[in-house]
Amino acid sequence: MIKIENLTKTFGAFKAVDNLSLDIAAGEIFGFLGPNGAGKTTTVKILSGIMKPASGRVLVGGYDIVESPLEAKKILAYIPDEPFVYPKLTGFEFLRFIGDLYCVPYGEQAARIPQLLDIFELSAAGGELLEAYSHGMKQKLLIAGVLLRKPKALLFDEPTVGLDPKSIKRFKNLLLNIAKNGAAVFMCTHILDMAEKLCTSVGIIYRGSLIAKGTVAEIKNMAPGGPGRSLEEIFLELTE
Repeated sequence: MIKIENLTKTFGAFKAVDNLSLDIAAGEIFGFLGPNGAGKTTTVKILSGIMKPASGRVLVGGYDIVESPLEAKKILAYIPDEPFVYPKLTGFEFLRFIGDLYCVPYGEQAARIPQLLDIFELSAAGGELLEAYSHGMKQKLLIAGVLLRKPKALLFDEPTVGLDPKSIKRFKNLLLNIAKNGAAVFMCTHILDMAEKLCTSVGIIYRGSLIAKGTVAEIKNMAPGGPGRSLEEIFLELTE
C-alpha cells in the first residue's frame, strides 16, 4: 500500500534522507523509529506530498505522490505532531468539512459524526470554536476526521503528543482496528514500548539511513544480547 523506492532528500549539503526503501502492506502497522534529526519527519512530509524528494519516489496505493498527488491523497491521511485546524469552525463543522472534502455521503456523516465526537469525549465541545480547543482536543478531532473518511493509508507523526493516558489507550485500540480493517499505518513515535507492543514491523533510521528493519523479534535477534533485551535497549545501542 505504501512503497518507498530509493528516497533521498537534501537541504543544501545536508542529506536528511539517504536512499531509503520500504514497503508497507495493507493491514500492517509500521513503526518508524529514530532520534531527533534522524529524518523521520522529513520522510513523512515526503510521503504526504508536502515535500518533494531530491530523488526516488513514493507510491501510495500504486499512485506516485508527486506525479498523481490527487489520486494518492484521496486514499491517504496524515496527522502531524502539531495539529492544524481552522480556528473559526466548530468541532462539528470541521468534521462536516472533512466529510464533504472527501465525498463522504451526507447520511453517513449525519450518523457517524456524533458517534465519533462521543468516542473522543468531544460531544460537549462539538459546538465550540476550535480556537478554544486544547492541543489534545485538536489531535483527537483530527483522528476522528481520519476515522470518518476511512483512508487506505495513514501517516502519523508522534500521534500521542498531547493526549491523556485514557485517550492514548483508546488510540492504541483504534489503531489496531484500523489495521484490522485493511489500512496500512506508518507511524513515527518516540514511545518505544508502544511500538514494541503494537507494530507489525519497525524500522530504525539514523542520520538519514535505515539501519534496521523487521519485526521486533527479528531486530532483537540480530542485535547483540539476543531476544531477552527490550526494543528500547537495542534502539539506544544502535543509535549511539
